[in-house]
Amino acid sequence: MNKKITLSIVSHGHAAYVARLLLQLAALKRSDFDVILTHNVPEVAPPGVETLPFPLRLVENVRPKGFGGNHNAAFAISNGEHFVILNPDIELIGDPFTALLALAEADPHCICAPLIVDGDGRVEDSARCFPSPYRLAKRLLCRILKRPIAPDPVPQQGDLLMPDWVAGMFLMVPRPTYALLGGFNDGFFLYFEDVDFGARARLAGCHILVNRAVAVIHRAQRDSHRRPRFMWWHVQSAFRFFRSATYFRIQWRSWLGRR
Repeated sequence: MNKKITLSIVSHGHAAYVARLLLQLAALKRSDFDVILTHNVPEVAPPGVETLPFPLRLVENVRPKGFGGNHNAAFAISNGEHFVILNPDIELIGDPFTALLALAEADPHCICAPLIVDGDGRVEDSARCFPSPYRLAKRLLCRILKRPIAPDPVPQQGDLLMPDWVAGMFLMVPRPTYALLGGFNDGFFLYFEDVDFGARARLAGCHILVNRAVAVIHRAQRDSHRRPRFMWWHVQSAFRFFRSATYFRIQWRSWLGRR
């Protein structure tokens, strides 16, 4: 019988983060998930792997892959009914999976996520409207001037946020939906894969939901804010998205007044 959930975690030398996350997952004492851990760069296996209460498959990449390529490769060897993309720098507060599974079972066509907060409990802007060149330039200017960035006006119904897309640090995707979309577009590298994925999901009729009643902590690295190479990759990915047919189809829907 298939596991209900397969978790895909990709480490880029984040052994300490991964070890903490695996311990937190073990503490949940769930019997309905397995984990695929991908080492994108050479590193040692986390300690205590043999004693984990869930199956863990370790993948060692010969060459580094991008965000999308790694998770697509993990999906190809997974067997869960739901596929969860989980960053190693996520820290669990409690058990987010029960509420997310209930949400997914109530709406089989939804991609769902928990609320993402930072280490001080502030809500991160992980649930957003689709970007545009204007919005992206405005956010960049606010960062340069060190001014606060106003959160996107995301529709809300009770505890549910209904954004256009959610950042890819924690996503639960039904297996048929991931297969239908063909996973992430690995033509992107590190950035905008989640924007493109959300756009294609919305075009395919999927709903994207964030359950505000369930939160996890994101210990963000923010490499693109500090290192020129990462910033350049971010800019390249943005231009790729804004030139894509997916973006123009999303814009066309917006002009027609359709979400």
